[in-house]
Formats: sequence, C-alpha cells, structure tokens
Amino acid sequence: MPVALIDADAVLPPYPVHRWSVADYLRLAKLGFLGEDDQIELLEGWPVKKMTKNPLHDGTVDQINLWLGSRLPAGWYIRVQNVVVTADSAPEPDLAVVRGLPKDYRSQHPTPPDVALIVEVADTSVAKDRQKRHLYARAGIATYWLVNLLDRHLEVFSSPKSDGAEADYETRQVLGTRHKVGLKLPGRREIKLTVADLFV
Repeated sequence: MPVALIDADAVLPPYPVHRWSVADYLRLAKLGFLGEDDQIELLEGWPVKKMTKNPLHDGTVDQINLWLGSRLPAGWYIRVQNVVVTADSAPEPDLAVVRGLPKDYRSQHPTPPDVALIVEVADTSVAKDRQKRHLYARAGIATYWLVNLLDRHLEVFSSPKSDGAEADYETRQVLGTRHKVGLKLPGRREIKLTVADLFV
C-alpha cells in the first residue's frame, strides 16, 4: 500500500486530513504496510520523509557512537537511528542514549523516561532538526544535541519546559570545537567530551 508523505513545504489540502496516532503508526508497521524502504518517521502525528544521508553524515554518526559509546557506564548504551516513542511521535533520531540493554527493547521501543540524550546530526537538515527540539522538549527528553555539520558546532538544548505546542528548552548553548560538553546520566558522574571529538 503506497503511503502519502507530508512534504515540509507542502500546503495542506482544503479537505479534512487525518493525523496518525503513534498506535496507528506502529500498527501499520507491524502489519507490514510500512517498511524500512518507506523511509518515514512519525513527527507530531504526520508521516514525514526522512532525509537522504551522505558519507559525512554517516561518518559523524559513527564517530559519535564510537567516541561517546566507549565512555558510557554500565546500564546505558547508544541506539543508532532507531525509534523512540513519545505521546505523539515516533522519531528515529541519529543517536539516543538509553538505559538498559538491547534485550530490554525486544517487544517495545524506548519511551522518554528511558532516554538521557537525543542526538541529531545535520547538514542540509539543520532547520528541520532544530525544529525537532519542540517535540523532544514536550516529551521531557532531558538533553538534545544538534551536531551542526555546516558550521561545525554543537547546539546543546537542556532543561525542557513542556507546554503543548509551545514546548521548548530553557537553555541553548552553541559550542565550538574547542569547547567541552558534559552529559549527566541519572545517578552517575558527568561525562565530559571535547566537541571536536564528535566530528570526523
């Protein structure tokens, strides 16, 4: 069954359209109507086409996975381009630091209480990925990193304040490659990284 995708620049039709619930989306995937070849993720009720990836993007994702993953304590690990479920979305962030082990997610996707950090790597999709901060803030994700490949800096969003459509992060820092960035996991000492180590 072909799936109609919402283009970010498209004008919605004058007749009623249907926003999908997360349950709708997951049910369609389970029934086989949505597969990996469809290349979509559910954002705020809309099926949205995922951006095409290039070698620089993928290499940076691998670098962060390798560098950050080796510094995580037991009980935490990185999921790469896998689903995280929120109340109205099922995004597939480039990386998510989650508690537990892979076997903990055999029958369900992680939800916000399981997630300490979401990371999106962006070059052509900087504006779109910056907008995603609203849905991550609304979900209560503690920290969101946007790795901006165009400007070679890291945008760190923290302290989410959830207020419906106006949800956002109270703090935004822009860190250059010479800066250090910290990641605080519940009940653990802060992990410190040099921003340059996140880039290839």
